[in-house]
Amino acid sequence: MHQPPPGPIARLRSLRYVELHTPAFTEAADFYEEVWGLETVECDTGARWLRGTGDEHHVLHLTQRDRVGLGRIAFAVATPAEVDEAARRLEARGIVPVCGPGPLDQAGGGHGLRFTDPEHRLIEISAHVEAVTARGRDGAVPVGVTHAVLNTADIDASVAFYRDVLGLRVSDWSEHQMAFLRCNADHHCIAFNQAEWASLNHVAYEMTSVDHFMRGLGRLRHHGITPQWGPGRHGPGDNTFSYFTDPSGLVCEYTSEVAQIVEDAWIARVWRRVPELSDLWGTAGPPSKEIRCHMAGSPDPGPLAATTVTTPATGSGSGSVSEGVRA
Repeated sequence: MHQPPPGPIARLRSLRYVELHTPAFTEAADFYEEVWGLETVECDTGARWLRGTGDEHHVLHLTQRDRVGLGRIAFAVATPAEVDEAARRLEARGIVPVCGPGPLDQAGGGHGLRFTDPEHRLIEISAHVEAVTARGRDGAVPVGVTHAVLNTADIDASVAFYRDVLGLRVSDWSEHQMAFLRCNADHHCIAFNQAEWASLNHVAYEMTSVDHFMRGLGRLRHHGITPQWGPGRHGPGDNTFSYFTDPSGLVCEYTSEVAQIVEDAWIARVWRRVPELSDLWGTAGPPSKEIRCHMAGSPDPGPLAATTVTTPATGSGSGSVSEGVRA
């Protein structure tokens, strides 16, 4: 008898970090550390790992590449056993991991695996990544990465994959244009935007409070940088927003006070796409043509479109997951 695929591969606890590819590596690294407020944990030739004020080893991994794009999205699970079980569940679905499960040969270490989604994005799940001592949250700088918005050519297929395979839950829709998905109490860690092609729309960084959010905008203003859209407060998610572009042209967001979900009580809604619901404060105005262009990006074939390098398998068949995924 045909056995249906198992349920979600794992219980994802949080969005751990994102990797961004950029040809403007030095300028981008300087921006995220000196202006955006992250702190370098480790660096190598053409690679920089940056942390926020939380206890994640790093929340942003910058990698020098010939083209701009999304390197990977990393999620946390509780134990290495969950990573190993996720690999078995992926294979039961006919999805072969790109590498792992095994030790992560990267800054912060950990035990993880990587695989691709239907639009060729690279997804990592990991456990036992090194923690760092919290920096304290008095400064108007990011705690960590809180969500990524992804452009997709097929929003229904993307939502189905991240729901059925990764176990994310749909919190809300913005008509049939955007879907907001969560893995914990935060309203969303991933959102999909229906578009002409797959690409990164933006990455959002959590600020401790509205006060920290506004002081962060003030600090950026002292650097001569003003929001390209914002400040305002979204309807879906109820979070504050201000959008900027980094030296690569990728969009980054300061946000705070995202809605908290009570699982048994939450009922997903469909929001109308009207200005008064896009910005409840009415302070931001419509997004400019320029920021819309940056959010659209260009078609991203995924980080494995070129050469992939992994280390040989060791031990009892668990391969070391190499840092050297090349694009």
